[in-house]
Amino acid sequence: MSRSSGELEKDVGSEKVFEYGGEESLTQYQREVREAAEPTFVAQDDSPIDEDEHHKQDDSIGADLEQVASSKPSVNNIKSVPNGGLTAWLQVLMSFFLFMNTWGIVNTFGTYQTYYETGILASSSPSDISWIGSLQATLLLLVGSLTGPIYDAGYVRALVATGTFLCVFGQMMLSLSTTYYQVLLSQAVCIGLGTGTMFIPGVAVLSTYFSTRIATAVGIAAAGSSIGGIIYPIVFHNLQQSLGFPWATRIIGFIMLCTLLIANAVLRIRVLPAGRRKIFDLTAWKEIPYVFFVVGTFVGFLGLYTPFFYIQSYALAKHLTDENLAFYLLAILNAASTFGRVIPNLIADRIGPFNVIIPCTLLTGVLCLCLIPTTSIGPVIAIAALYGFFSGTFVSLPATIYVHITKDRGLIGTRMGMGFAVTSIGILVGTPIDGAILDASGGFTDVWVFGGVMTVVASGLIAVARVSKGGWGWRTFV
Repeated sequence: MSRSSGELEKDVGSEKVFEYGGEESLTQYQREVREAAEPTFVAQDDSPIDEDEHHKQDDSIGADLEQVASSKPSVNNIKSVPNGGLTAWLQVLMSFFLFMNTWGIVNTFGTYQTYYETGILASSSPSDISWIGSLQATLLLLVGSLTGPIYDAGYVRALVATGTFLCVFGQMMLSLSTTYYQVLLSQAVCIGLGTGTMFIPGVAVLSTYFSTRIATAVGIAAAGSSIGGIIYPIVFHNLQQSLGFPWATRIIGFIMLCTLLIANAVLRIRVLPAGRRKIFDLTAWKEIPYVFFVVGTFVGFLGLYTPFFYIQSYALAKHLTDENLAFYLLAILNAASTFGRVIPNLIADRIGPFNVIIPCTLLTGVLCLCLIPTTSIGPVIAIAALYGFFSGTFVSLPATIYVHITKDRGLIGTRMGMGFAVTSIGILVGTPIDGAILDASGGFTDVWVFGGVMTVVASGLIAVARVSKGGWGWRTFV
């Protein structure tokens, strides 16, 4: 008798030990999850069988087929997607905490950048320091793009558990760091690897629970990155002044541990692809919407994090405000980004993700350029809030768009991974380029020009992807 989906969700984690390869290599839990992702009816075996046995099988096939058809949802069967329910929304909570401790950590680095420039890494240049944050973000996407086959093999819990350990361990090692290479290894490499192992589960699981409401679900989950970008800088800034750098960093590590333990506890896998995911799908590069969207996100991330890393340093260097208010600029930016990851995604479910991300990306670039003539703190605060809102869309909607432009849902993870791998290069070199420009020019004007122009160009490239996918009609759902 086939088991119900509710029973499958309860049967989490078998104690069977296995070897890699073959059907024997799967735990009972992994075997059931894989069966749930297989086509409803499997082709019959053509090997000869006893005639009497054959008739007995014929008599029982009808009932068996009807039961299998109702209990084995396929990853490609949109009608079987719950699109809501307690378990589905718990996965949103799980993903929220994963975003909080992946992209939320990346969004926090601006505070560390400002501290390092006058603290334990004062002897290093802004460009050298920014390599720490950019490498951390790069590993998030790059490692995430390579974990697809591991996710498909059923090791989702292992990925999230490994990421939990690496992030918390890296944070604790950071609290002991006093030199550049120690900070690089703990904050960039260890935490970066940890966030990378959790990135794909945080996105891919939601695509199996939501279809028409996927943008809303991802938007709510992605808001976790903004919440992390608010909480962690405030905790660090206040505790660093009273308790010092080591304990401020450790307390953040304890917050990470608590929230990630909740994510591990509520994680449930509904279905997985029937086969192992390919790391590469070369046919994707023959599709114009995919190519231009990937190139657009690459160019966009070259400039997107410019204000995140440098707006605090800018306000202090220009003597626009004191250190306390300058610090809160990043918190304001991330707070506004929370709404920018939810509200536009709600709209995207109604008018299409491309129709939302293009104008938001364009406005993000324009706002970065608007920092050039600012001479007082008021306009800087307003720009920071607006920049946070519109830039949040550029971070939260790409995963939804990859789902939208991929016909075969079994290839979503592969194409998403390839796209994020390319995007990671933009994140890696973007902010160090900003630092090099700052070192060479001695002013922030060229920094804002670079960040703004890259983001504006990105909106144009994504517009090409949109037109090639859905045509010129501005009312078309794309």
